[in-house]
Amino acid sequence: MLSIAYKNFLGNSPDWFKIAILGFLVLAWPIKLIAGTTVVGWLFIAMFILTLAMALKCYPLQSGGVLALAILLLGLTSPETVWHEIQANLGVLALLIFMVSFIYFMKPLLVFIFAKLMMKVESKWQLSLLFSFSAAFLSAFLDALTVTAVLITVFVALYGVYEKVHSSQDKDYTDDGEADGPKMGGEMLEEFRSFIRSLVMHGAVGTALGGVCTMVGEPQNLLIAEKMGWDFVEFAAQMAHVTIPAVIAGFITCVALELTGWFGFGTKLNPQVREIIFRYLEHEDAKRTQSDVYGLWVQGISGVILIFGLAFHIMEVGLLGLCLLVLVTAMMGIKEEAQIGHAFEESLPFVSLLCIFFVVVGMIHDLHLFSPVIEAVLRMPEADQAGAFFLANGLLSAISDNVFVATVYINEVRAAFDAGTISRDHFDTLAIAINTGTNLPSVATPNGQAAFLFLLTSALAPAIRLGYMTMVKMAFPYTIVLTIVGYIFQ
Repeated sequence: MLSIAYKNFLGNSPDWFKIAILGFLVLAWPIKLIAGTTVVGWLFIAMFILTLAMALKCYPLQSGGVLALAILLLGLTSPETVWHEIQANLGVLALLIFMVSFIYFMKPLLVFIFAKLMMKVESKWQLSLLFSFSAAFLSAFLDALTVTAVLITVFVALYGVYEKVHSSQDKDYTDDGEADGPKMGGEMLEEFRSFIRSLVMHGAVGTALGGVCTMVGEPQNLLIAEKMGWDFVEFAAQMAHVTIPAVIAGFITCVALELTGWFGFGTKLNPQVREIIFRYLEHEDAKRTQSDVYGLWVQGISGVILIFGLAFHIMEVGLLGLCLLVLVTAMMGIKEEAQIGHAFEESLPFVSLLCIFFVVVGMIHDLHLFSPVIEAVLRMPEADQAGAFFLANGLLSAISDNVFVATVYINEVRAAFDAGTISRDHFDTLAIAINTGTNLPSVATPNGQAAFLFLLTSALAPAIRLGYMTMVKMAFPYTIVLTIVGYIFQ
């Protein structure tokens, strides 16, 4: 029975990973007794990061969930704290459940637009810059998670086109849409994966570039704006002296990476693959019926409503997603539960993972693991505090969660201002450092931003071999550039 239990534990994960998790679970209680809760708390954070790094081998819901159960059993946090964290992030969870599911029904239109775009823009650096700029612009007025969901949907569909042709043997489409000819080689497949990896990473970083600029770009931005009493225009103006140079530097980095081919970037679209996609699109255009055209119009109108709804924040993002989900399915005649259920398959595992993540966040809160860093920064000379806040926020966000870090820091700074310890001008300066610190250096790791974590655990990541360390490597030049520029312009 023990051998069966070990074999089933975390499925086909590597033995060393299973042993590491099991060994840590056995030793966690003695470590707590001998070294204290602070040490064991930081070890749990390190182990949780390891589960994220192994996301391609074992979905973190299981491995991370086992660690979360141990955290609760050891009393490092309480169910009440976890439930509070879930309630505080209900907007993000609703966004993932309903908005991402709505985007699923936008797939035909998104593939139609972005595939045509890829066919028309042949220069790789121009295409990369276009994806980065589009993601940044949309994230500034919409939401980074929503934009990431769009990117995932588009690239999953495009990869599916390649796989369909690759598996059914390619080269030329016949009159009935089937493909014939020899199979495409594995080298071409790896090139295509690399091509998509680079585009999706440029787009993901683009969501961070745009998300830092406005109060609706990231969840913590709204919290900071509320604490400061800033409206949309004032928030953007206050941040501009840091965000504008950072965005420009980000776009320059995008172009430089594509021209140099460093850090896994620079792979171009193989001419044969371009021809495959082009012929597929031609075939799809030729067989498109009036009903299909009507569906594209419905999706297009829904997309316009989405943009205006998010830009003017007429309701919570998740609620808007639910409204549009109802609208698009009703107008397109999608009425079967089985048809609708597929739309939730991408988001619900990640929603469950986020709830597991909130156990770790609750532990950080209850054990005050970040308090020494905050206290050390507040003891520094006032002139040095902005830069220190920026770096500290960036570091802590990269290993935990930028929304949580921003919440802790802005509350501490607000308390200092209310107590008369700091002036209003210095309060403004520190708020800018907190916002930019939690948004820019946090691109270093997938757990730094929800959008990056969503990408890591999506169906796209295993298809294009986008693992944790690959994301860290590809984000590294962006991390260095954005951290330096953000620090200089504080």
